[in-house]
Amino acid sequence: MPYPDLSSLSAKLFERGQEVMPGGNSRVGVMFQPYPLYAAFGKGCRVTDVEGVERIDFINNWSSLIHGHGNPQVLAAIAEQSQRLLAVGMPTEVEIELAELLTSRVPGVEQIRFSNSGSEGVLMALRAAKAFTGRPKIAKVEGAYHGNADAIEVSVAPSPKQWGAPEAPATVASTEGLTAGVLQDSIVLPFNDVEDTRRIIEAHAHELAAVVIDPVVSRMGFVQATPEYLRMVRDVTEQHGVLLVFDEVFSFRMGYRGAQGEVGITPDLTALGKIIGGGLPVGATGGRRDVMAVFDQTKLPLRVEHGGTYNANPMTMAAGLAAMQQMTPAAYDRLNALGDRARDGLRAALHDSGLVGAVHGCASMVALIFNDAPFSNYRELPLRRREAEMISTLHRYLLNHGVTIIPHGMMLLSTAMTEDDIDEMLTAMRGGMKVLAGAASE
Repeated sequence: MPYPDLSSLSAKLFERGQEVMPGGNSRVGVMFQPYPLYAAFGKGCRVTDVEGVERIDFINNWSSLIHGHGNPQVLAAIAEQSQRLLAVGMPTEVEIELAELLTSRVPGVEQIRFSNSGSEGVLMALRAAKAFTGRPKIAKVEGAYHGNADAIEVSVAPSPKQWGAPEAPATVASTEGLTAGVLQDSIVLPFNDVEDTRRIIEAHAHELAAVVIDPVVSRMGFVQATPEYLRMVRDVTEQHGVLLVFDEVFSFRMGYRGAQGEVGITPDLTALGKIIGGGLPVGATGGRRDVMAVFDQTKLPLRVEHGGTYNANPMTMAAGLAAMQQMTPAAYDRLNALGDRARDGLRAALHDSGLVGAVHGCASMVALIFNDAPFSNYRELPLRRREAEMISTLHRYLLNHGVTIIPHGMMLLSTAMTEDDIDEMLTAMRGGMKVLAGAASE
């Protein structure tokens, strides 16, 4: 039966889940109305739901599955490791091996420590920055999401009634439960505004421990920081002793040496996650050796305690090592070329449908917006209800035609995909756009 079908097993599972979990599950991002689809099996670039319906997976667990589902090398590494140790209260060699791989590739990472999520990677980077500088505040750009640490979950999607002047954005809590003290220690920057960002950083330099930036902002349709903006931020932070933190939890997809290798800017600290875990929970904080020394438990007194029962657990380390060993420069090139094919095909489909829209993104990250207004920051982002409704209609059409995407119109590719898979998605997209164009003409 087409989605939605209130008699489906997914609908029943959602109803069942709501009895024991608020909202029916443990992840806000997997929910869409009237109920989410429940997964049963995945292989390659395709996932099968509990009804037995197979779809091409352009979500890839919000970027963590860069090799798709059931990658043979990753599964083999997990199977081998599972016969030795699942978890243990001791370090293991495979942790060193993954650390060696990442420090050899990423320009700004001389040393690294592992945790269990990208949020933790960012959190520990901020704590390290505050300890190293002795300063209390951090700055982040308006419209960017960096995980669920209190200090950084501000001004992710503020409303015009709250966001303040463009040259001095207000610090707006993105969720209930944040205290006034947290908001006072978080400063918001206007993304891609060189002069106002410089002015704000300089005004607060004496109390700023770090500036956090993702070179590719996922919550803004994968809009990129301009070279001029990144260079200014690097220069002004260096000048004032403020640490520059790159959140590459998403943007590490850009290339073999990460986003920093692609943009030519070396940060002081880097937060990682998603693809470095091979599909298992992972996070990491890496950076300059002198900054990372705040975590060194061999030097007393210990400046920053970094513990965690599952930090660097051998299952994740083995899976991550197998995943990252496969991400050679050639693998990045092939995957990024599929991203180009998807973006070019979507632009052609928009043109042929007569719908107004634009395609954004880079590398293996793709975003479709039914608005062609150019934007380079959050306040320019087209967020009108009509466009949101069109994306929702397209999302539902795709679910019924063999494709699953992030409901907001974003897609993340995997190495398991081929040109034929991209073309199959484009065929489904054309069908959905034809439906939308017909509705618009009525």
